[in-house]
Amino acid sequence: MMLWEAQAPAVADETISVPVSELVPRAWHMYLPFPTLNPAQAEAVERILDSDDHLVVVAPTGAGKTVIGMVSALNTIFEQGRKAVWLVPQRSLTAELDQELEGWRKRGLRVERLSGEFSVDVERTRNSDLWVATTEKFEAMCRTVSLREALAEVNCLIVDEIHLLGDPTRGGILEALLARLKSENPKVRIIGLSATVSNADQVAQWLGARLIKVSWRPSKLTWQLPVVAANKEFSQVDAARTRLATSLTRMITADGGSVVVFCGSKRGVRRMALIIAGDRGVNIRDVHPDDLDRLHEACEAAGIGLHYKGWDHKLEAERRFRARKLQILVATSTVAAGVNLPARAVVVRDTEIGFNKLDVATVQQMFGRAGRVGAGETQGWAFLIVDEAEHASWQRRLVAGNTVHSQIGGSLADHVLGEAVQQRISTVREAERWWVETFAYQQGSESQQPLREAISALVDGGFATETHGTLQPTDLGGLTARMMVPAAEGSSMRLALSRLALPEGPEEAEFALISALCQHVPKFTQASVPEDIKIAVTRLLAARGDLSRATLRPAELPAYLPGDVARVALLVVANNSMAFQSGIRHIGGVPYANLHPILEEAPRYLHWISAQGPLGTVPPWSAIVAADLGRRVRWRRCKSGRGAGRLLWMCEQMSTPAYAESTVASLWDAATSRGIVSPDWLSTTPPKHCRLVGDDYMALLRDRATSVTVNLESDRVTAVGPAGSVLAVWTDKIHEVVRMRGTSEISVPMPGVSGAAVFTRRGDYHGIGWLAKYSRMHAVNEG
Repeated sequence: MMLWEAQAPAVADETISVPVSELVPRAWHMYLPFPTLNPAQAEAVERILDSDDHLVVVAPTGAGKTVIGMVSALNTIFEQGRKAVWLVPQRSLTAELDQELEGWRKRGLRVERLSGEFSVDVERTRNSDLWVATTEKFEAMCRTVSLREALAEVNCLIVDEIHLLGDPTRGGILEALLARLKSENPKVRIIGLSATVSNADQVAQWLGARLIKVSWRPSKLTWQLPVVAANKEFSQVDAARTRLATSLTRMITADGGSVVVFCGSKRGVRRMALIIAGDRGVNIRDVHPDDLDRLHEACEAAGIGLHYKGWDHKLEAERRFRARKLQILVATSTVAAGVNLPARAVVVRDTEIGFNKLDVATVQQMFGRAGRVGAGETQGWAFLIVDEAEHASWQRRLVAGNTVHSQIGGSLADHVLGEAVQQRISTVREAERWWVETFAYQQGSESQQPLREAISALVDGGFATETHGTLQPTDLGGLTARMMVPAAEGSSMRLALSRLALPEGPEEAEFALISALCQHVPKFTQASVPEDIKIAVTRLLAARGDLSRATLRPAELPAYLPGDVARVALLVVANNSMAFQSGIRHIGGVPYANLHPILEEAPRYLHWISAQGPLGTVPPWSAIVAADLGRRVRWRRCKSGRGAGRLLWMCEQMSTPAYAESTVASLWDAATSRGIVSPDWLSTTPPKHCRLVGDDYMALLRDRATSVTVNLESDRVTAVGPAGSVLAVWTDKIHEVVRMRGTSEISVPMPGVSGAAVFTRRGDYHGIGWLAKYSRMHAVNEG
């Protein structure tokens, strides 16, 4: 094995620490976690306080960059009286940083956590001093009209892990956001923090920032590349990796050392943890990696924690590992970026995450967990297990370091649309000026051809119009940008829905909608499950999610296809709402951990489809089905049946976005316990738990679809509905929408008309024929 010292290590020395009082105003001392600054912090803090320049700070993992971000935020809040925004790459990191900043709240600062699972309280957000947000959430806020004034008060943007400009999934959003800020609002100071950028000078030059490179690290870090033999048989290489990871773990923990073992998949985490438990003397006979209860018991007995998205005991494992009550943590890469879980050593078992190769940045982040001061270590060890064929490549890449390359090209149309919706681009010429400000252009992509192709794609997809050089988003484009649905995915979904035959009933409609969604959203088509779970998935799919009918034998089942696990997740909601009991681990033999990510993501896409009902850009029946299914997926803990969407919509409206997570279920329980199955009640008194009062509640009552009447004749439709409603009518082949004025009757001629529906301006709806089954919940599905 070859050994390499990472960067330029220097063991911590108290004599080189700088008292906080020497650099930071006295009033701020109470907000910082330590009375001294280490050399990396002192160098960066001095630069932060002596100028207003943009800064890019590159320092080894463990050098205390969080304190650098804290001083940047405090400087903005106290010296300038303005807001600061702290961007982190993952939801889990917003939780960790939010917890670290709890002391700021106790001392009077207003800190607001903003991430995907939390609705935004507009008023509280406006009044906050500091926002802690994921990049995606902050970009979504930038596209929200109600927050424009609050955004104008932001004077500092702290970007944690700025090297994620080179991340294929997140990099484009971050690049577009930074390009906008540095050109449109140069007064907003950008503080980029990173541990893994070899071309940091290029990033700094693009931002017009001063570069601070710090080599000091609190402990010495040495990395190694243990080698296993290359083999065409995956199973043999996999077994060799497992044996070597187990051996390294045994060696590290022999004298009380702690170790984080990284695996490339959730199931890999479970298998690896179970094997290490057996190596530590625990009886694992007959314990299956997917038997989560017995797996947890075995790992507990062995002093092993597991950490991955969807693992019920993840937070407990974090806490106990930090407290040195667990020696071993087996985790996916989600722990790598920023989560403070210090250890003596790190073992990276796999060089792939799912079907994707690990990148240098992720490996360096994983290595950075080793030798952290929080574990009381002065030396750290990091091991990346490689096979003979990839050893030389990994050695070369790790020595060279991580080079950030722009990723905006793969989603350029989405970012052009986002800028247009925010009214920062209104002409092709302005789009060209925006393109010049991107990191892609800085790195040599100077041709305007990619931009022209992006604009053409937006126009062809109906997301924007271009007339004589003027570029304007359509209503569909505005909706798509605000929901952050990729335009390419949106186009393919709309095309798929337009090609569907008119369903004859709810069951057929839901199956068709779900199939189209799961075929055209990459997150769903690429959702993977272990081989031994695929039979359970296909069995449930053959039964269309009905647990009582999932009885086919393996020989009778079709082959598993991409997206099948996503189809099953949504079909179970559609047909077995009672399956979602508290603490559920499996549904029909499929681990809930495999279904949960899909159920968290699907409501956004279903809402995007449902909101197109008034626009006429999707078949109207699909908008109603999507509205009902989307709310039943989001509020699946309510265990609601078909047709519950309107009542859930009313509960959302009465809760308001800020209190939806805590209030919708209470309103739902109160309504259903009284036999209420729709929002069509006559009382004008707000129910208990309702957050709307007075005129706001009365306006909601007026905007329901309660007063809607629709009459269908052979060649004409007449309707009455609330002010601002839209009437949709259709035949087997075409559909059109007509805006209704006031509450007067509207009549629309359409030969061969076969259906009609009314959509209100706030999201309620009323359809006739089989769509009427979505107007109220007739029964709770059992299953």
